[in-house]
Amino acid sequence: MLLSARKMPENSDTFGTTSQPTTLDIELLKKEIGQRFSFYDVKYNIKNAVFFCRLDEETLEEKFDDLRRVLSDKGYIPMLRYEKGEHAIYVIKKPKIKKKPIWVNILLLVATVFTTTLAGALQWVGIYEQAWAEKASFPDIIIKSLEPSYLLDGLLFFSIPILLILGIHEMGHYYASKKHNLDTSLPYFIPVPPPFILGTFGALISTREPMPNRKTLLDVGVAGPISGFLVTILVLIFGLYLMQENPIEIIPTGNEITVMYPLVVQGLSNLFTIPPDTIMHPTLFAGWVGCFITALNLLPIGQLDGGHVVKALLKDNHKYVGWAVIFAVIALSMFYTGWLLFLFIILFLIGTQHQPPLNELSPLDNKRKILGIIALIIFIICFAPIPMYV
Repeated sequence: MLLSARKMPENSDTFGTTSQPTTLDIELLKKEIGQRFSFYDVKYNIKNAVFFCRLDEETLEEKFDDLRRVLSDKGYIPMLRYEKGEHAIYVIKKPKIKKKPIWVNILLLVATVFTTTLAGALQWVGIYEQAWAEKASFPDIIIKSLEPSYLLDGLLFFSIPILLILGIHEMGHYYASKKHNLDTSLPYFIPVPPPFILGTFGALISTREPMPNRKTLLDVGVAGPISGFLVTILVLIFGLYLMQENPIEIIPTGNEITVMYPLVVQGLSNLFTIPPDTIMHPTLFAGWVGCFITALNLLPIGQLDGGHVVKALLKDNHKYVGWAVIFAVIALSMFYTGWLLFLFIILFLIGTQHQPPLNELSPLDNKRKILGIIALIIFIICFAPIPMYV
């Protein structure tokens, strides 16, 4: 999930006197803020304003959320902070974000159905044509995978399962965002053609405004992983059943890639009788990918889902957890070099920082804290320290 937000001023020292020119409607802001909070000082510059307020903690959350909705309709974003013994409400203009038409979502979904179907078909070629595929050129394998029977199996047993996991994960974020009245896009699927074995880099939604408070941040953060995890469980069970009913023995070549089962797959596999040295069914592989994606998203760092959760739970202390994750990934890369790529993505694309919600002062209730613990448990049982090896 992508979160779009404009960075607020670090502190009130960036503001000058109240006589400065500004592009904000200060009288409007005084009226709307004054109806909900008692303020005793105002400072502003050309783009930002800060109101120093006296707050009632019992009504704080309700009044600030009402202020956020009203100011949002009028083109402003408020942010509540506690600095140097004072409560301050910062206000900036709401940035204009150009929304993409829905046909972009549909086009990307159709393209991803095709690339994941082809990825599944390639897996079936590798299963039923093991000896031939080992010696054939990649273009010949691609041509073989385009046969209708392989494409149909690729669609039914790989594309649909993996897209259900990805899609319901993102729709979990989407509905949680809509529940909290956040401006959020529908999922964007990311197609990737062969030779990439999955046919997709996943999916994402774009939340086009900052999170209003810690409760919303945690709700939106956990909704995706929990929703996707429940579908992943069903896909894993179906994949293990298919693997049990139609086991296909591996023809050893010396180049086999072995995937490491996380705890949840190990536990479910005990319910089935599967002969050793059996090729992994594409549906089970889709479920394994679901576990891997869920665990990656729940890493407590940056704008990942786990980053949302730990920011909501720990506030500014989330940065220490984030750096601990970076050092852990560095250590794991000694055993699985693929973690180096993910480390690069974290440091240069995702980042280790997380923008705070607009109201970071209101506490979390026990229900949200339990959801945070559930997210941690899901991460533990889905995480494989060494995902695969030769």
